[in-house]
Amino acid sequence: MFFHKRDIFFDLDHTIWDFDKNAQETLHELYAKYRFDKLTGKAESDLFIETYTVNNHRLWGLYHHGKIDKPTLRRLRFADTFTQLGIDPELFPKAFEEEYLHICPTKTNLFPNAIETLTYLQSKYRLHLISNGFKEACEQKLEHSKLKSYFKTIVISELIGVNKPDPRIFEHALQNGKAERKTSIMIGDNLDADVRGAQNAGIDAIFFNAVGLEQPQDVHHMVRDLGELQQVF
Repeated sequence: MFFHKRDIFFDLDHTIWDFDKNAQETLHELYAKYRFDKLTGKAESDLFIETYTVNNHRLWGLYHHGKIDKPTLRRLRFADTFTQLGIDPELFPKAFEEEYLHICPTKTNLFPNAIETLTYLQSKYRLHLISNGFKEACEQKLEHSKLKSYFKTIVISELIGVNKPDPRIFEHALQNGKAERKTSIMIGDNLDADVRGAQNAGIDAIFFNAVGLEQPQDVHHMVRDLGELQQVF
């Protein structure tokens, strides 16, 4: 289907690197270590993790559009979680967040068929990465998960100064990768930042829909498993 393409741009979090699974593992470990059961009244970490996950997704959406900055995102995702659980956010231990930021990027859970698909695509196309993640976390994820070698170029929004879906980051990625718009394609999980962002920049896009959302009318291509990319490329 996409044999005329030469350059494939990937998102990292929620597309290749399984952010939610890695975060859940980390939070579960720290929930026990910091005895959050005494604060929440619940022995299991499930509700804490579920509440955090919803807040984290919401705040990243605001960050994509420049409505909040990095320190605000990191502060509010835990403070809002405590507030929603009926706990004074002032009781949230700073050391918990510091450990979370240290441990989580070292986790190595990837989406199914990620390595096999990257290996297959690398033999036929030039692969690139565009991430809205933070520099230090992205670099650790790529190193610990052994992903860096798959990508010819890596663009991290924090270093560029603009986030997806801003068309300027896609323009930068094309120039940085010496790629042509017509022969490039973006693959990502975020409809707003990855898919519509790329389409608005004149680049084809594939929606990686691992969570089973209905395909929007303005989204032309979709896969539910990374392994499907080996059939369409």
